[in-house]
Amino acid sequence: MSDLPPGWEKRTSRSNGKDYFMNIYTKESQWETPTEAAVQKSDKVTCSHLLVKHTESRRPQNYKGEQITRSKEEALQLLRGYRDMIVNGEAKFADLAEKHSDCSSARRGGDLGPFGPGQMQKPFEEASFALQVGEMSEPISTDSGVHIILRTA
Repeated sequence: MSDLPPGWEKRTSRSNGKDYFMNIYTKESQWETPTEAAVQKSDKVTCSHLLVKHTESRRPQNYKGEQITRSKEEALQLLRGYRDMIVNGEAKFADLAEKHSDCSSARRGGDLGPFGPGQMQKPFEEASFALQVGEMSEPISTDSGVHIILRTA
């Protein structure tokens, strides 16, 4: 079948020789023949985050140069507490990020600005692009530490 909906390419798997279909915009693939045009996702998102580092973090220091001594479990516990405060309306995301984030983006209320694929660590990128605007993630673990992410655009 060569009449694929717009935005799809037919390819052949090198591992098993079967045909599959790739969305040319998102590079996502599927085995089933597509019936609708491929959706072109925005190539950038804008997010804020609150980072809590721990002793296993790639660089266990915050942006102020202070050494981090908390365990990963302690970091997660802190992060869950911050998330609960935001969800319950007790605090605003930007205020908590400014006060408690270990990332230099704390100065901007956690705002990272717009970024595209390949600019952030994979788990962070995947979580960011999966969020709807205004939605906040569950805790996400990366080599930098643990984060909650708020998609703003």
